[in-house]
Amino acid sequence: MTITAILPAFNEEVSIGSMVLHAKQHADKVVVIDDGSKDRTAELAKLAGAEVIRHPRNLGKGRSLKTAFDHIAKNGSNIIITMDSDGQHNPEDIQKLVAPILAGEADIVNGSRYLNGKDKNTPFYRRIGQYVLDRATNLNSGLHITDTQSGFRAFARHTLPAFRFRSNGLAIESEMLMDAANAGYRIKEVEIGVRYDVDGSSENPVSHGLKVLANVINDMELNRPLYYFTLPGAILGIIGLAMGLSFLQNFYNGGSLNYGPTLLMILLTLIGTFMVFTGIILHTMSKLIIENKKKVDQTLNQDKNTRAVAKHGYFKQDSFENPWV
Repeated sequence: MTITAILPAFNEEVSIGSMVLHAKQHADKVVVIDDGSKDRTAELAKLAGAEVIRHPRNLGKGRSLKTAFDHIAKNGSNIIITMDSDGQHNPEDIQKLVAPILAGEADIVNGSRYLNGKDKNTPFYRRIGQYVLDRATNLNSGLHITDTQSGFRAFARHTLPAFRFRSNGLAIESEMLMDAANAGYRIKEVEIGVRYDVDGSSENPVSHGLKVLANVINDMELNRPLYYFTLPGAILGIIGLAMGLSFLQNFYNGGSLNYGPTLLMILLTLIGTFMVFTGIILHTMSKLIIENKKKVDQTLNQDKNTRAVAKHGYFKQDSFENPWV
């Protein structure tokens, strides 16, 4: 059973060495993705015993994870751990994350700071933004995750093909949960500790939160079209109908119809009706696409199993039903 820890890093020379050494005590292999660092991050990570993959320039956390997952898909590993390289995550929690996968209880394990209530060490302004992002991500994915922005996770090897990596930045955490939910993978949470007395992300937390929220809302267009189109459309339609009833009552009582408000009422009703039906149609299409994708994946797996039996006379499969074998 091979466990590989992935540490995306950008100018983390202060902490990367100790993080690699500590992670090696709980993982068979440590891979550091040096995302265009201008300091000695890559050098120190290599001296500490990590395999280092370097980006020529800073491409973002999402691209770093894509590089790491592509590398592991080619070279093999049973369980993949993703964690921050700034010292906020404790490598000793790796054992907590891999346990549910080893026990066959989960495909993906999310390390949560809030599983058993609020983390008292989390700064107040971060918790407010976290709450908004948690609600938006869970609404979009249909999950009930207590810490959607956690970067400390474990993945069984067979989950790797599900991730799109469309987001290059920190919005990748929400995107991966959406991808996992769409693929139907079992996600479990375990409690982890996080340090805030070390330098974390250099990105402004407000800017970060807005980018993640925008990414989640953009994904809702296809993942949750009923929320994205139908609900706002229904609200606009109801406002238009209410205005229309008010105008009719006024006209019935002898008043006159004003051109401007009447035109607004018609526009709101038409736009609202259009959005309602657009959402319903996209919702139906989205369900069909997901169902067809699952059928295609099942067919591909069956074809692979048939070829394996024809070639070897038996079906070889690892404990995770791993498509990379």
